[in-house]
Amino acid sequence: MLLLQKITKYATCIILNKKLIMKLRDSELLIIYLIIDLIILNFSILLMACLSKEISVYNSNDLSVYILKGNLAWIIAYFTFSKKNLYLRDGFTNRILRITKRTLIFLAVSATITFFLMPQRFSRIFFIEYTFIFYVTQLISYWVFYLYLQYNRERGTHINRVFIIGINKNNQLLRQIIDKNPILGYHFAGYISSNKSDDIEVLGTIEELPELVGIHRVQTIFASIPVPYHPNTEKHYLNLCNQLGVRLRFIPENQRWYSSDINLESIGKIVVINPQEIPLDNLASRIWKRWFDIIFSMLFFLLIFFWLLPIIAILIKLSSKGPVFFVQKRTGFNNRIFNCYKFRSMQVNDCADEKQATENDTRITKMGHFLRRTNLDELPQFINVFLGQMSVVGPRPHMLKHTEQYSELIKYYLVRHYVKPGVTGWAQVNGLRGKTDELWKMQKRVMYDMEYIENWTFWWDIKIILMTIWGKEAFKNAL
Repeated sequence: MLLLQKITKYATCIILNKKLIMKLRDSELLIIYLIIDLIILNFSILLMACLSKEISVYNSNDLSVYILKGNLAWIIAYFTFSKKNLYLRDGFTNRILRITKRTLIFLAVSATITFFLMPQRFSRIFFIEYTFIFYVTQLISYWVFYLYLQYNRERGTHINRVFIIGINKNNQLLRQIIDKNPILGYHFAGYISSNKSDDIEVLGTIEELPELVGIHRVQTIFASIPVPYHPNTEKHYLNLCNQLGVRLRFIPENQRWYSSDINLESIGKIVVINPQEIPLDNLASRIWKRWFDIIFSMLFFLLIFFWLLPIIAILIKLSSKGPVFFVQKRTGFNNRIFNCYKFRSMQVNDCADEKQATENDTRITKMGHFLRRTNLDELPQFINVFLGQMSVVGPRPHMLKHTEQYSELIKYYLVRHYVKPGVTGWAQVNGLRGKTDELWKMQKRVMYDMEYIENWTFWWDIKIILMTIWGKEAFKNAL
C-alpha cells in the first residue's frame, strides 16, 4: 500500500509539470496560427483599399480605423473559437469548416464593434469586400500550406518518423491526429507491440525496437503506459530511447486521470507527456535560437566571408591541387545526415571519411596547418547554419564512421543529436577538440555536450561564442 502511494505521488508530480508544458505547447501553436491569420487579414485590407472606390489607401486615418477594428475583431473571434482549431481530424475539409465558422464569428464581432465604436461614415461595402478577400485568401493559403506540408512529409523533409508502442483507443486516435495534421511534423511509421501480431501495421516487438528504429529511420517514439504505473516502466523506455538517440513521449492509458483540470479537447483529449524535457523542446526557444543563427550567419557573410573567401580560396589553390571546399557527410539533428562544409586543409585522399587527422599528418597541407590552428577551416559551416542544418553553437557534428563507432561504445552518445550540431560548442571551448585516439576523450566530449543540451540558455550561447573568439582553450589541440 505504501509503495502504491509513493508511485501515485511520483506520477502526480510529473502530471502537474507536464500539464503546464501542454498548456504552453498549445499556446505556442495558437500564436503561430494567429500570426498567420493576422498577416492574411492585413494583406486583404490593404489589397482591397488599393482596389476599392469606397476608401483610399492614401487616407491613413480612415485606413488605420479599419485595420484596428479588423485586427481586434479577429483576435476576439480567434480566441472565441480557438479550442477546436489546433488539430484536424478529417483532413483539409475540416479546416474549411473551421475557417468558415470563425469568419462568421468575425462578422458578428465586427458588427458589434461597428455599432458601438465606429463612426457613421464607416463603409459596410468595403468591410464586406475585404472580409470576402480575407476568407478566400485564408482558404487558398492554408490549402497551399497543407499541400506543402504533405509534400514534405512524403519526401521526409523536416519530418519526425514515429513509432507508437501499443495499440489501443488512445494510440489509434493519436495516429489519426498525426495523419491529418502535417503541421505537427510527424509521419506514422508503424506500431510496436509487446507480442507478435499478424496486423500489417505492427512492425515488430519491443525486443526488436533497436533494429526497427534503424531500418525505419525513426526519430520519435510514443509509448502507451498504464496509470498508476511503476517508475521502472518510464526508466526502461527512457534508457532505451536515449541509447537509440530517439525522443520519447508517453501516452497514459487512463486519460481522465490527467485531464480533470485542463482542457485538451483541441487534441482529442490526448495527453502526451515528455519525460525528458530539454530547454530547446520549447518552440519559443527554438525560434529565438534559429533567428539568432540566421542573423549571425548573414552578418558573417556580409562583413567577413565575402572578402575572406577569395583570399583563402586562392591560397588553398596555390597550396595544393583540389577543390576549395571539403564536403563530408555528417550526423546532425535527429540523426539526419547532411553535407558539412569546410575549407579543404588536406591533400585530396581516399581516407578522409574514415581516418582522423593526426599529429604530423602528411595529408595536411601548409595552408591547411594554418587553417586548422586558427579554426578558419570551419568558417564555411556558416552555410550549413544559414540552411538550418547546423546552429552557431551546439555539439560538434561527427563523421558517420564515428557516429556508428561511438554509439556502440558510449551508452548515451546519440543524445547529442537531440539538438542541432554547432560550428562551435561547449566541449570545444573547454579544450576538447582534435583527435579522439582514446575512448575517454570522446566520453568527456559527450559529457560536456549533454551538459549543454540539458541546461541551454541563449546567454550561454553568447558566452561560448566569446570564448571561441578570445578563449585560449578553443584553440587547444588543433592539428
